[in-house]
Amino acid sequence: MVAQSAVANEFEARIREHEESWLSPPAIRSYESRGREREEDECRLRTPFQRDRDRILHSKAFRRLKGKTQVFIDPAGDHFRTRMTHTLETTGIARGVARALRLNEDLTEAIGLGHDMGHTPFGHAGEEALDACLRERYGTGFRHNEQSLRIAEQLNLTSEVRDGILKHTGEVEPETHEGRIVRIVDRVAYINHDIDDAIRHGILDADELPQDEVALLGPTGSRRIDTLVHDLVESSDVAGDVVQGEEVGAAMLSLRSFMFEHVYLGPQTRQEHARAGDAVRRIFESLAERGDSPAEIVDYLSGMTDRFALDYAAAI
Repeated sequence: MVAQSAVANEFEARIREHEESWLSPPAIRSYESRGREREEDECRLRTPFQRDRDRILHSKAFRRLKGKTQVFIDPAGDHFRTRMTHTLETTGIARGVARALRLNEDLTEAIGLGHDMGHTPFGHAGEEALDACLRERYGTGFRHNEQSLRIAEQLNLTSEVRDGILKHTGEVEPETHEGRIVRIVDRVAYINHDIDDAIRHGILDADELPQDEVALLGPTGSRRIDTLVHDLVESSDVAGDVVQGEEVGAAMLSLRSFMFEHVYLGPQTRQEHARAGDAVRRIFESLAERGDSPAEIVDYLSGMTDRFALDYAAAI
């Protein structure tokens, strides 16, 4: 017990000393966070950002990500990405970038793990369907990053983690360099991993990919991610900000546009999108008719897994 107290007493001082000697000037120091919305005692053996990471990992919202689609609805195969595998892949890549740039890895990890907590079942097709339902009936709308923030607020996460989660998508850039890493790496991860899944699913052939972009970035998903990460690190180091090189960044956006045209919104996924939209609309109308508030509907419906939503809709 004495030894444990000694470690706890010295923990913060050791972290502060390490961060001052290692982290780059723009990195967020763990004990200089702007804090939480609700005041609470901090853990003596974890930094605030490490504690945020653990709260996300132990949350029901995070666990449900394993049953939510990345691209394909409730896929039968064992090797297709889910929202959880995407989250873990994004977080792993983002931590590597943060380490190379001497930014705060724990903050980066917490943002990465929490960025999709509020995503609906059925991926972006589910998000679009819920958004349309809310606009038609209540004049509001739905964005998964805003729902992820709502969950982060319920978990009482730190300001920097909440900011990174909210702004990982949309028009406004995150305030921290760590948040900007996750914002870019999120795209790096899902574009390349979704290409792999689309090829595995048989709706895309590797030879159909834009050849100029493949020649620049690499012929495989792992090679493209490696190219994109090295470019991100080197370009950011030169710029003093988190940025991509112009040529490589443009190639990534071109691949993203290709995926939207041929996979995300392509003819072979339209039937899946219609199936998702129908399930979301049936559930939404059922919950609204029984008197649930818009907030209750959003919390319940967005928290569903693909399989639960399909079963729920079928039982209405």
